[in-house]
Amino acid sequence: MNKKYLSDEQIAFFNANGYLTVKDIITPDEIEHYKDIYNDFLSKKIDVGANRSDLGDGLGKSKTKESITQIMWPSDFVKELIDMPFHQRALAISRELIGDDAEMDFDMLINKAPNTNTITPWHQDEAYWLNVPDKRAASCWLALDEATVDNGCMWFVPGSNLKEVRPHRFAGKEGGALTCDATENEGVYIELKPGSCTFHQGRTLHYSRGNSTHTERRAFILNFRPAEMIKYERERGFDHGRNNAGDRKLKNDDFKD
Repeated sequence: MNKKYLSDEQIAFFNANGYLTVKDIITPDEIEHYKDIYNDFLSKKIDVGANRSDLGDGLGKSKTKESITQIMWPSDFVKELIDMPFHQRALAISRELIGDDAEMDFDMLINKAPNTNTITPWHQDEAYWLNVPDKRAASCWLALDEATVDNGCMWFVPGSNLKEVRPHRFAGKEGGALTCDATENEGVYIELKPGSCTFHQGRTLHYSRGNSTHTERRAFILNFRPAEMIKYERERGFDHGRNNAGDRKLKNDDFKD
């Protein structure tokens, strides 16, 4: 394929380490537009019903607000998102990383509000998913605010994409976040400026600290995989919360702790 965004070296890094940083996938003006849409979701001006949940339920100390706000399938509620720059550029990059047959599997918003200070536990995305035959996947994590260690930037364990999925369990409340045994000593943190993003594979170990600052940490996530594997998932009733929001059971017994 004709590469538009990535060099051979970047693709090799992604394959070897399981993650990649891509700077400035959207422009400053585009960032402001996305923030406006994002805030309409957070304020509930856009009502998503059961597609909104607290990923940090059972992990945070706050009783009055969500510890980690997760909104699944924002593009179902704001249809034009699919044709906007982030989705289109991330799709093009995902095809350079995992193949021309990549399509968007799902999208989501994950927000860490100021001073919520709730970690997203160490995990591998593959533990949440069906055990599909073709494991190729690329998740894009876009920072709409500056992402720092103190407000919850991403950490990755380099090379974990080349190893097995570790045993997972519920981190807090059943139906909430999954976790596995890993530590920051294994990982590297990736701070991002607004408009920049990371891509990571389905087996790449990752986590983020809580937001202990007075500022927002808004992230927009897209996941891509081969079109045939999306069809495989849907035929088995698995749609990443589109119709079964809150279903966070481990989908593969081999991953259970």
